[in-house]
Amino acid sequence: MYPVRTFALVMGVVFLLVGVMGFVPAFVTHPPASDMHGLTVHANHGYLLGLFPVNLLHNLVHILFGIWGIAAWNTGVNGSRLFARSVTVIYAFLAVIGLFPHLDTVFGLIPIHGNDTWLHGLIACVSAFFGWAPVANEATTEHQHTGTPMPR
Repeated sequence: MYPVRTFALVMGVVFLLVGVMGFVPAFVTHPPASDMHGLTVHANHGYLLGLFPVNLLHNLVHILFGIWGIAAWNTGVNGSRLFARSVTVIYAFLAVIGLFPHLDTVFGLIPIHGNDTWLHGLIACVSAFFGWAPVANEATTEHQHTGTPMPR
């Protein structure tokens, strides 16, 4: 199997599990009262594993990314590569806006501050590696040295 497909499957499963875990009270600790800054969606708000701020919408986004990753794996190399590249762009954006106090709740909907910021940056880096890495055994239609079309 191609590494980018494995990446899409693993990330899909991880995102799905993280999203489901966000709904299980045993995995979520209650946030301190001071942590409600700018957040308008308080349903299921807390810290997943005591580290990562989540709420109802955040959990649903993780579940959607999980489904997308598994579907991308199922579509093959191109779908998996598109998933990895999209995750790179989206999560890099989330890492950056997580650094700004008035944007770190995605306009009051989803908490992405604290440990989420560095985790989103890490996910973006790993996704970039798989999204833009050359695919081994990928059929080419051009000669390596001259760039001219190869006979079939």
